[in-house]
Amino acid sequence: MPKVHPNAAAAAESPAAEASCDGRARAAEATALTVWRKSLLFNGNGFTVFDSKGNLVFRVDNYSSGSRDEIVLMDAAGKPLLTIRKKKLSLGDHWLVYDGEEAVNPRFAVKKHKGLLHSTKALARVTAPCASGSKSRLVYDVEGSYSRRCCVVYDDRRRQLAEIKKKESAQGIALGLDVFRLIVEPELDAAFAMAMVILLEQMFGSRGSLLGEACVFMRL
Repeated sequence: MPKVHPNAAAAAESPAAEASCDGRARAAEATALTVWRKSLLFNGNGFTVFDSKGNLVFRVDNYSSGSRDEIVLMDAAGKPLLTIRKKKLSLGDHWLVYDGEEAVNPRFAVKKHKGLLHSTKALARVTAPCASGSKSRLVYDVEGSYSRRCCVVYDDRRRQLAEIKKKESAQGIALGLDVFRLIVEPELDAAFAMAMVILLEQMFGSRGSLLGEACVFMRL
């Protein structure tokens, strides 16, 4: 079985720049992460994420107790960075992202795109909630196909800020849909990019919601 995480040798072989899913060139300073759709806990349900040197960066593990409607992103010291909650009394997939463990004043709202045509590339829209009575402001669009692990996050100026891509081992062996790459440009917070991966899994994943049991999304 090939190694899931990259090593220093594989990182050294990476080109200075490469094409994204939409054919655009990517800057060499982008952060490349390997995402593994597997928890480190025995029979757990979650994610494990490595950097380009094979170091553990993020993890998602489920637990048998706690809240069933939120996912908390934590740093290495256990400090909550973001809390993702499903919006109550909403139709369809509509999520709110809060700073820390806040329960008011969400930082972002993420909604699954409801397209009538199967050919549409739009997956989700991220908006910044405004003052009461004001229209929300578009912040990011997510396009592509999560089932094929080929998605791009654009800002409101159509600049590519993050991408999900299929991954191959250093020997050219395809690692399947449970192991893929997350490329994050310097302009986007990697923690928020990982939050988008979790939300795409909630919306489009074939293995069901991570919220069957409570989850904690941790940065190590």
